[in-house]
Amino acid sequence: MTSPALFSDRASEYAYTEADFQAIAAMVHAHAGICMPESKAMLVYSRLTKLLRDQSLSSFAEYVNLIRTDAVERGRAIEAMTTNHTKFFRENHHFEFFEREIRPAFLDRMRQGGRIRMWSSAASSGEEIYSLAMVLLGTDRREAQAFLNGDVALLATDLSESVLRTAQTGIYADITACDIPLRYKDVWTERHATGVAIAPAVRNLMRFRKLNLLLPWPMAGQFDVIFCRNVMIYFDEPTKELLLSRLAAQLAPGGYLFIGHSERLIGEASATFASIGQTIYRKNTI
Repeated sequence: MTSPALFSDRASEYAYTEADFQAIAAMVHAHAGICMPESKAMLVYSRLTKLLRDQSLSSFAEYVNLIRTDAVERGRAIEAMTTNHTKFFRENHHFEFFEREIRPAFLDRMRQGGRIRMWSSAASSGEEIYSLAMVLLGTDRREAQAFLNGDVALLATDLSESVLRTAQTGIYADITACDIPLRYKDVWTERHATGVAIAPAVRNLMRFRKLNLLLPWPMAGQFDVIFCRNVMIYFDEPTKELLLSRLAAQLAPGGYLFIGHSERLIGEASATFASIGQTIYRKNTI
């Protein structure tokens, strides 16, 4: 077992022990499903020190006692532990598949008066859901009207309110927006004083909501497409199985599930899907 002194030796501003780390890791796992091995101990320290300063505390032990009883502050601590690495068109083979294999059928559905529902379940600062929306709309503005004027809604959820606020603005620095292919950027973005803004027509398709994937979900209807990428890598096996079973239930028959490049389907829910591409699955219709 690691010596408690090691934590204090490496964390000079605040007293920080192994017991403090283990208590925080247990709460993060219980409330968000995120596993935090001891190798993450100093990451916890670095991400929470600002919160200790905000509370005018002198040790992590005091902060642990606070978040045991203060649900709001506990939420801030858990949010600080979440990783929000993302980019436009990340794992681009997913968007290429969507454009080639899914979009044509969706376009036919809209022309026949149907509806489309898609969900980015760990949306972070919005790059994923906006990438998906731009591919759905395509590069022909006239053709895109079938989606823009139809019954289409894209839900973006995340545990972190701060990244969702960024997503809602739809404004990104030029260095971030450079990952958007020009054929989409030219049609669905605008210049902004601080960089690039997603066009209002695209933003109007969006619904942004804070959501803990381990707690009850308020969505009543099923989705045609769910992106849940690079989320399960932070969960243990039982949590992964539970999440996958809930995603399967939330997906319409014939709907599509996209997961991260290093993730896989496990548990009973895996039997309800067919693999149709690299980390792309379609829910069985019977």
